[in-house]
Amino acid sequence: MKEERLLLNVLIVDDDEPVRSRLQRIVLQVHGHALCEQADSLAQARAQLALRRFDLALVDVGLPDGSGIELVEWMQAHAPETEAVIVSSLGDDATVLRAIRGGATGYLLKNGDDVELELSLRSMQRGGAPIDPVIARRILQLMAAPPAAQVVRMAAAPADEGLLSEREIEVLELVAQGQSNREIAQSLFISVNTVECHAKNIYRKLAVHSRAAAVHSARGRGLLP
Repeated sequence: MKEERLLLNVLIVDDDEPVRSRLQRIVLQVHGHALCEQADSLAQARAQLALRRFDLALVDVGLPDGSGIELVEWMQAHAPETEAVIVSSLGDDATVLRAIRGGATGYLLKNGDDVELELSLRSMQRGGAPIDPVIARRILQLMAAPPAAQVVRMAAAPADEGLLSEREIEVLELVAQGQSNREIAQSLFISVNTVECHAKNIYRKLAVHSRAAAVHSARGRGLLP
């Protein structure tokens, strides 16, 4: 962190309550003096950041009303004193690079165990950047690639990149596998209501009215294999 304060203010932004509780527990293991607040959407996070000063924001990429990277980018102008660390279930090259360019000081994966996440957050106390080892290795591989290959990998992205959030694509991939809303909820550790909310957003963004049409449209746009 920039400097250790008597009371660390942390904002946890994720649409899944169990994940928010897990991250809060980890934060309190690292900073017993921390004051944690939670938000489950971009809109709620922006409202809280506008009301008070936070030292750290742990932000998911896939939120019901957009990408958490949008929040990180917004924070650069409206809450520059708050360090942002992405905590996501996926870490493809394009998403990681956009997050770092957008102002994120770290990128962690949710599938890491609690001890790994705790150690990563502790590194901030020494001025470090919390990067999941898997992400760090891929960044090093990218930097070690010939310049021409770097340009190709960093520029390569489907025309409709950003149309759907990371979480919406996760949901759609499971829809394409034939999973029901309840099965998707169990796979992603979220509620059925959250799955239904994501499905509605997917239908609206793709201008479709059925699961089959959503999968067909997403494949045609290069969003699904």
